Amino acid sequence: MTRILVTGGAGFIGSVLAEKLILNKDNFVVIVDDLSTGSETKLPHHLPNDNWRFVKADVNEYREIAEVMLGENFDFVFHYAALVGVQRTQENPVKVLNDIEGFKNILSLSKSNGVKRVFFSSSSEVYGEPVELPQHEQTTPLNSKVPYAVVKNIGEAFLRSYQQEFGLDYTIFRFFNTYGPKQSDDFVMSKFLFKALKGEDITIYGDGSQTRTFCYCDDNVDACLKAFYENKVVNDVINIGGENEITILDLAHKIISVTNSSSKIVHLPALKDGDMTRRCPDNTKMKELLGRDLLGIDEGISRLLASPQFQ
Repeated sequence: MTRILVTGGAGFIGSVLAEKLILNKDNFVVIVDDLSTGSETKLPHHLPNDNWRFVKADVNEYREIAEVMLGENFDFVFHYAALVGVQRTQENPVKVLNDIEGFKNILSLSKSNGVKRVFFSSSSEVYGEPVELPQHEQTTPLNSKVPYAVVKNIGEAFLRSYQQEFGLDYTIFRFFNTYGPKQSDDFVMSKFLFKALKGEDITIYGDGSQTRTFCYCDDNVDACLKAFYENKVVNDVINIGGENEITILDLAHKIISVTNSSSKIVHLPALKDGDMTRRCPDNTKMKELLGRDLLGIDEGISRLLASPQFQ
């Protein structure tokens, strides 16, 4: 049986990943989360499988995560625990920097306890303002100075360094905007949908001309699991995200139309930092890995609206 640790497994993407890992009865999955932003409601209690357990622990505290990792002989680690969200990370920059301790703890314990490979959820934020589009894994500079982006970049450097010095293999997933069921309502897609369904004002920072691409959670997780099961993207980095740009203003209009909402769009002052004007990945490697097209945004929104959280 393959023993897998998923940190941040009570969060949005981490919980989707953990559930799909648990569905494979050849895996035993330990989910770790400090529940600061995650929730026990996102854990797979509905599954009949008994090949998993949950431990409330903070990966940034060595003693807490050491008790978990020294008690299990993990084969693989998915390190998804992090403080996330543009506004939350801007308001808590020191707390963001604490995540560096998590990298040190996870990698130190992994290399000393026989872990074969660490999978890391990095972010499109590391690219900062794009100097080329689409943003390619190898040619686009990592130029952001926002604490969240700096910390993700440091995490990537830790992984490369541990591989070089200790031979600990890694895979870096640079996540672009991902959405789907279980996502909390402080991220743009879910926030706009919740507001629209209630007929409340939809607020946009600045004029709304900033663009993003959106990736449905199943496409994100399926690509990551392909890398895991097929032993791909070893000691390498891959963009995980959609390829079709849409302005935030157009997204708001689309959601108002789809939900037949009476919501009004209200513009707020632009964020001081962290709200990049454009973001669009070169997702060639992701599509080759999946071997299929990604779900379109219209179908993704329909699936999201049909999910229990929006009923």
